[in-house]
Amino acid sequence: MLVLVFAIAFAASTVGAVCGIGGGIVIKPVMDAVGVADVATINFLSGCTVLSMACYSVVTSKLAGISTIEPTVDTPLALGAAVGGVAGRALFGAAVGALGSAAMAGALQAAVLAAITAGTPVYMRNKERIATRRFAGTVPCAAIGMALGISSSFLGIGGGPINLVVLFWCFSMSTKRAAQSSLYIILFSQAASTVSALAGGVGDVDAALLAGMAACGILGGVAGRALNARIDERACDTLFCGLMVVIVGICVYNVVRCLA
Repeated sequence: MLVLVFAIAFAASTVGAVCGIGGGIVIKPVMDAVGVADVATINFLSGCTVLSMACYSVVTSKLAGISTIEPTVDTPLALGAAVGGVAGRALFGAAVGALGSAAMAGALQAAVLAAITAGTPVYMRNKERIATRRFAGTVPCAAIGMALGISSSFLGIGGGPINLVVLFWCFSMSTKRAAQSSLYIILFSQAASTVSALAGGVGDVDAALLAGMAACGILGGVAGRALNARIDERACDTLFCGLMVVIVGICVYNVVRCLA
């Protein structure tokens, strides 16, 4: 089982580093489907894996002098996402209490994720014909970042397609520019969410499993950066859309499984 989980974490982190989706969009629903742990533990493990990959990718891009991060836009987005990450975790806890069980909250997560993921390829196929905006200023950027942080933390996915679509539409970013910005946002939001989780207690998490997934996150970041340098934006878009179709199927399966 550990080999399977580590393979999932590595593959998801590789694709996440290429597309800027963090990897949680893959890790969360796949681990839910495999049933390796309860929903809250999977959220935490997924978040830690995504955090390690994002940290590696952001830091190495900066050190290599190839970072496209714009501090006036990306830093307010990231700081807003950090606040939203804590709020999103609290929102998930409230959902568990309101629905009466973590399984029902997991079904809600899967249903919302399926709906968002299904809409993403539609946007990507038509994005050239959709008018975009160029928001600027600390307050608007921080507000957008907070919304991203809340949604990604609540869904336990780190960032996923939500970040990219919002960055495309709100800031007219190219695919590769949005990928770097998304990983920067994920770094801040997942760091805040992880610290919040540790402060509140995460239960009995297997240390070897956690360390292995974090290591796979970093290795995936290495592989993803190498692959990203070898493909163009069209190939990146195609990979992203194909992945979204697969994830929708897994999320639908998870909804049915949780409600059965």
